Amino acid sequence: MKILANDGIAPIGKINLEKAGFTVVTETVPQADLIKVINEQNYVGIVVRSATQVRKDIIDACPNLKLIGRGGVGMDNIDVAYAKEKGLHVINTPASSSQSVAELVMAHLFGAVRFLYDSNRQMPVNGLSDFNGLKKKYGKGYELRGKTIGIIGFGRIGQAVAKYALGCGMNVVAFDPFLANATVLVEVANQTVKVDIKTISLDDLLAQSDFISLHVPAPKDGSAVLGASEFTKMKKGVVIANAARGGVIDEDVLIANLDSGKVAHACLDVFVNEPTPRQDLLSHPKISLTPHTGAATEEAQDRIGEELATQIIELLK
Repeated sequence: MKILANDGIAPIGKINLEKAGFTVVTETVPQADLIKVINEQNYVGIVVRSATQVRKDIIDACPNLKLIGRGGVGMDNIDVAYAKEKGLHVINTPASSSQSVAELVMAHLFGAVRFLYDSNRQMPVNGLSDFNGLKKKYGKGYELRGKTIGIIGFGRIGQAVAKYALGCGMNVVAFDPFLANATVLVEVANQTVKVDIKTISLDDLLAQSDFISLHVPAPKDGSAVLGASEFTKMKKGVVIANAARGGVIDEDVLIANLDSGKVAHACLDVFVNEPTPRQDLLSHPKISLTPHTGAATEEAQDRIGEELATQIIELLK
């Protein structure tokens, strides 16, 4: 049986699948050619990340396809309900990348409050001629300790962010319409500290938070989780991080609030028009940027590969 890992798979996942008798192909097939290649090569499964779309057209046109796998959490690039309706297995790896995404969020936040993202742009260009000027420009940083972080979406990734934030001495509040409370286990120096967190309303979170981090899927109706109304309820000087999905923040409204000073910094790993984000986001002096690399650690990719392989073997062998 042949599996197309169109967006790649960690070597350990490929090895485990091949040991179980599968043939795994990791060459990327352009989106427009997927139907033709899947049928010609008789693939029974396709594994994707965020780049490849598996929509109704592919599901209908590829009768030999038995499984769609997503290396990661979000499934908005797959027509999940329709695929299941047609009898396909649809799997993902919700637990594998939580820590890596959480660490990237914290890296962005530390970089934002100390202006690292802009300093790293300016020092190579102006560090020799204007060292003292840059020192003054970046001399008004502040600390995370003692500040409040509001986490929107308190599933595995949101709770992983909470662990790091609590370890840094931050106060944590959370909003999740599907969760009333959660116990977060913070591991420090071979000790485990249990922290009980009750979720609050979104309005209360927006009003209280010095930092806001989003960990929710993109709304199916195309609306933003943070739009004009939500921004009016935030503190002046708030820092916003999005390592979830492009579109959960209204990008026009975000830029307007960055320009006005209502938002001090934005930290973005995801964008509406990936892989071609809008230029005014990429060049904005108050935005810390990464190219959708939340799960892009060696450890996370190994976990994802292993988890995908295990599920595929269980379902198709």
